[in-house]
Amino acid sequence: MPANETAPPVKKKGRRARLIVLVLVLALFAGLGYGAYWAVDGVRASFPQTTGSLKVPGLTGTVDVKRDEHGIPQLYADNDEDLFRAQGFVHAQDRFWEMDVRRHMTSGRLSEMFGSGQVETDAFLRTLGWRQVAQEEFDKKLSPETKKYLQAYADGVNAYLKGKSGKDLSVEHAALKLSSDYKPEQWSPVDSVAWLKAMAWDLRGNMQDEIDRALMSSTLSPAQIDELYPPYPFDRNRPIVEGGKVEGGKYAPQGTPAGTGSKDGTGAGTATGSNATANGGTNGTGLADNATAQGATVGLRTRMTSLAKTLDQIPAILGPNGSGIGSNSWVVSGKYTTTGKPLLANDPHLSPQLPSVWYQMGLHCRAASAQCQYDVAGYTFSGMPGVVIGHNADIAWGMTNLGADVTDLYLEQVRPEGYVYDNKVLPFTTRVEEIKIAGEKSKKITVRTTNNGPLISDRSDELGTVGSRAPVASSAPDRGTGYAVALRWTALDPGKSMDAVFKLDRAKNFDDFRKAAADFEVPSQNLIYADNKGPNGNIGYQAPGRIPVRGAGDGRMPAPGWDPKYAWKGTPGSATGWIPQNELPWDQNPQRGFIVTANQAVVESGTGAGKYPNMLTTDWGYGARSQRINDLIEAKIKDSGKISTDDMRAMQMDNSSEIAALLTPMLAKIEVKDPDVRSAQKLLEGWNYTQEPDSAAAAYFNAVWRNILKLAFGDKMPKELRIEGSCMNVHDQSSGPNDDLAEVVRECGMRGSDSAQPDGGDRWFEVVRRLVKDEKSPWWAAPKKNLTVPATTTRDELFARAMEDARWELTAKLGKDQSTWSWGRLHQLTLKNQTIGTEGPGFMQWLLNRGPWNLGGGEATVNATGWNASSGYGVTWVPSMRMIVNLNDLDKSRWINLTGASGHTYHSNYTDQTTMWAKGELLEWPFGKEAVDKATVDTLTLKP
Repeated sequence: MPANETAPPVKKKGRRARLIVLVLVLALFAGLGYGAYWAVDGVRASFPQTTGSLKVPGLTGTVDVKRDEHGIPQLYADNDEDLFRAQGFVHAQDRFWEMDVRRHMTSGRLSEMFGSGQVETDAFLRTLGWRQVAQEEFDKKLSPETKKYLQAYADGVNAYLKGKSGKDLSVEHAALKLSSDYKPEQWSPVDSVAWLKAMAWDLRGNMQDEIDRALMSSTLSPAQIDELYPPYPFDRNRPIVEGGKVEGGKYAPQGTPAGTGSKDGTGAGTATGSNATANGGTNGTGLADNATAQGATVGLRTRMTSLAKTLDQIPAILGPNGSGIGSNSWVVSGKYTTTGKPLLANDPHLSPQLPSVWYQMGLHCRAASAQCQYDVAGYTFSGMPGVVIGHNADIAWGMTNLGADVTDLYLEQVRPEGYVYDNKVLPFTTRVEEIKIAGEKSKKITVRTTNNGPLISDRSDELGTVGSRAPVASSAPDRGTGYAVALRWTALDPGKSMDAVFKLDRAKNFDDFRKAAADFEVPSQNLIYADNKGPNGNIGYQAPGRIPVRGAGDGRMPAPGWDPKYAWKGTPGSATGWIPQNELPWDQNPQRGFIVTANQAVVESGTGAGKYPNMLTTDWGYGARSQRINDLIEAKIKDSGKISTDDMRAMQMDNSSEIAALLTPMLAKIEVKDPDVRSAQKLLEGWNYTQEPDSAAAAYFNAVWRNILKLAFGDKMPKELRIEGSCMNVHDQSSGPNDDLAEVVRECGMRGSDSAQPDGGDRWFEVVRRLVKDEKSPWWAAPKKNLTVPATTTRDELFARAMEDARWELTAKLGKDQSTWSWGRLHQLTLKNQTIGTEGPGFMQWLLNRGPWNLGGGEATVNATGWNASSGYGVTWVPSMRMIVNLNDLDKSRWINLTGASGHTYHSNYTDQTTMWAKGELLEWPFGKEAVDKATVDTLTLKP
């Protein structure tokens, strides 16, 4: 429930009353007359027309836009191009500010809108070159059909923009117009393609882990780092696909002869050959194998620190940098559902923002034909045609992040004339980028690229030349003038993911689905599937994606770029060097009757029977959520034999904490003398480990968990990983991590709140699970706090101190009276406009932002309302939407969005779904024409 939410009511009368209040506030703020005029005119002028008719140039026939009471549109047209032209028009009606900001971000042009404060972000994104890659995809990779749809979509957006600027587009554009002469330019098809690069960036896999391990090496030993990154617990948390083999260039699930393909066809992809990787070891210095000696490590630490700072500043369009993006999806065969056909659930966990990253929509052909092929509904991205997640008349699909390791950092030895590779000095590939800045002179940057990718370390003023002080091992080149960091990333190679979206939207069966997945190259996602064919329907899974085949090294640490054996097998721009699609894991109708994907291991890799020979990653999620879902499904089947839509919804809202179930019995046994701490400890007695928003026990446990992490691990982290502003006295380890005679210095943390460590996610669950067996592990040692709080040396001593610290932390935050404590008061969600609402004037933040809401759930629970334990309890990522598709009767499917359809502040559909979302409620999801007509409250006809 919201704590002090001011979400607008649906009725227009209520909206008028709210606007009157806004007028009065603005009048006081900006002066009578002008303030009132700007409030009414600026806020309401951009509200879209949703009834009657409008002319849209380029249409060949009429398109009906039918909106329900929540503003969710269903579009009806007679041909594909009209359908996507109308989609562009409607997206722009509701969300053009969001679209405009996204395209400026993906092209590295935020400074044109917001001035010099965005120059560093623009420079980094220009260095990555998203826009250039998107242009190359459009020019050389995408099918003629996809290009046609993209152009139609762009034409629709531009039809809406014609004759509009400032307040006609959004209140944000109106505010921007007051301080600059900014005017939006025409939309282009490449603007849509580039959005997939932003999506891929936030779902890029283990890049943050790679950076963090390199930085940890300055203060922790290789053995200690390994303890903080334990292996995946296959014995406890099952992978997505169990068993299977690669044979004859094809992967087959357990029980299926290799090479037979799916039951609906032969499968997708044509490449053959098994491509296991050679895994190089690490020597704990932050580089793979023979990279460099201590001097290069110092250089690497400098560069990783700077890179981490830069990443903290990049807008996280889909999710925070540190916690790792999660998601849940599962599908149950009709054999085990009350409907007799599959039920499919999905809730991607992304960064909370206003408006939501998703936009609900239906795209319907009035009659199916070769000219009109679509009848699909689901979640779209504003700025991109098609439906990304949803269902059509035949199949449904969902997505979660696969987490494949598709990025590698390379330490490059740089000389004035180029970079070193294979004992030769090669020239950089360079290009000059001009960054235009609102109200100021333009700035030019030079982007340098090696055969391992662009030098992303060039984008930091802090990266001085350290090569003159960096001795290197004999197997590496001689002393150079410096080191730089290059990024190798699959998304920087042009691909065909946009083709995959349209293929998914019109797929009829599992074979079509797998063929579409073959084009879904980046980001690499777990794709689940259901259809309504046969007695019980079919369920399935496919791991798609362009996943590299490495030479030496396993991607866990930055690699020496000058050594050819560490290069990827595929060269930039080549069609080879990736694990072939036919060798990627898939499954169909497994005997257990359900499939769960929640960022756990896809399959157990290795050699031997039932092991997968290719390396997808070593940095899976650890399976806390996935195994909980598995257990809930199995328990329900065992109990009643059947699962309903309501059961699926209840599972999505499951708040059970795995780490609480492990630690609470231990905490309850600890002898506590302080009566105030003892009274807090008593809250845990009889607690069922569920994190409901009104639970005082959940509040106290999570505070204890946070303090356990801080005492055991956080205070032992290098400053580059600790939360910014956290200061402590440490020994100067510049001469090495084991120098006991080092001078004591004052060090303050440097990490942003989203990515500081330990973040408390399920990796830390696994770390602590392994360590609690050793009551005298060195990790349980913590120095004395003051004269009355002694040092700890054992597990129970540290736990006792964490319980005391948690008691006084909550006293400060929530008050001394425990009866007023609740998890929701700590664990709050505030929805913020991602630009002006985040960094703009306080008045504009008040105008654009909403909340807070008091939430249940938590880190690594099924109801995954994530928080970073290093920085506090506030919600940092959420189930960005929830859906349950009923393949027996699509009109009985259910869905909800984090916010509303509208991106216009004070519109009745701005946050009208949020309180329902917070309660776990779902809306009806009409699909058939009769159901859509029944739900329609506004109809707009678009005419040629």
